Amino acid sequence: MHKKSIPLLNQALQEEVRALQQYMYFHFHCDDRGYDLLSKMFKQIAIQEMMHAERFAERILFLKGEVELKASKDVEKVTDVSKMLEMATMLEEEAVEMYNNFAKQCAENGDSVTKKLFEDIIMEEENHFDQFDTESDNLKDFGNNYLALQSIERSKITSSGNTPAE
Repeated sequence: MHKKSIPLLNQALQEEVRALQQYMYFHFHCDDRGYDLLSKMFKQIAIQEMMHAERFAERILFLKGEVELKASKDVEKVTDVSKMLEMATMLEEEAVEMYNNFAKQCAENGDSVTKKLFEDIIMEEENHFDQFDTESDNLKDFGNNYLALQSIERSKITSSGNTPAE
């Protein structure tokens, strides 16, 4: 029945909390180094992961379950941008695989609403994967020049007395 969905939802919630914390960590480090494009991307995706966590928690509560709000794993102290993007891509890939599996289990248990929730979030996770993969390709294609250009752009904005756009 639907009660079988609660552990799946809690596991998904914990993965989303992990991802949002990891992406905010990446955001902080990219922002500190002046990589505004990457910084904003990590922050925006972290916010989207928070929204996924909220949707999972709401479904858990609807099913009369207990929300287990904790990260599945601690933040990894990755500060190399290429490794950040590699890790982020891997997290999204794992989420898509896991949520596909969870959607199948929900279907087998007759919980079409939770199945649809997982399927909807899979589409968003695939978009995140694509964003991280594109940025990883940019970094491979353009090397450190790609990062330097972002940092230089911030320096130009800052020296003109403006602040970087949010």
